[in-house]
Amino acid sequence: MKICRFVTDAEPAYGILAGAEGEESIIELVGDPFYQGIKESGQTHKLDDVRLVAPIIPRSKLIGVGRNYLDHAKEMGNDAPASPLLFLMPNTAVVGPNEPVTMPAFSEEVSYEAELAVVIGRICKDVPLDRVSEVIYGYTVANDVTARDAQRTDGQWARAKGFDTSVPLGPWIETQLDSEDLRVTGRLNGETVQDGSTADMIFGVAELVNYISQAMTLLPGDVILTGTPAGVGQVTEGDRFEAEVEGIGTLTNFFRS
Repeated sequence: MKICRFVTDAEPAYGILAGAEGEESIIELVGDPFYQGIKESGQTHKLDDVRLVAPIIPRSKLIGVGRNYLDHAKEMGNDAPASPLLFLMPNTAVVGPNEPVTMPAFSEEVSYEAELAVVIGRICKDVPLDRVSEVIYGYTVANDVTARDAQRTDGQWARAKGFDTSVPLGPWIETQLDSEDLRVTGRLNGETVQDGSTADMIFGVAELVNYISQAMTLLPGDVILTGTPAGVGQVTEGDRFEAEVEGIGTLTNFFRS
């Protein structure tokens, strides 16, 4: 099931994506499915008649995982981490599909990172490895946009990865997905620049949820960005970046100053 958020001429609403490719429609839901379950409103919209927005705005937190692909760690001049390297981002960093990413004035080196993102579905703490699937609501696509120069100079990553509009999410949440071997690709202005698989992650989804939940309680709607494969690079004003994860879809965003 693909859960999306959209706007017409009213407040954002949740819906279920239905129909064949090219003929998709959205079945509108009543309220927030994270707290009220799946309740259809009886209204249906053509996908072309609505504007998709970020499928989730975390009420609590976004958690990033750094250097979780060995090839990416190497291209950045780093060794593989001995344990997951975590950082936090505010929910004000989130934007949706086809929305602009505003490059911060403090940076001259902004880059893209296509990633699989995990969406938590229930409150949880100290989740055992064999029960991680019980707390995951679904998966979406993320672009972990990074101000590389700030990342190098600051010594920690809050400013470099948490500035406004730095975390595009979308286009929807896929609730039924095996995350162990999914192709993750990134295209800059139509050219493939990243091409990897979640099978190459140093720490898989179950390990990450287990590890993170030992330190902090996870709440419904929290999002975990699982890391990016090699091929990251710089963007300039007017560039278009497409992050795609197999089984979910493609997240497209444009960059502006």
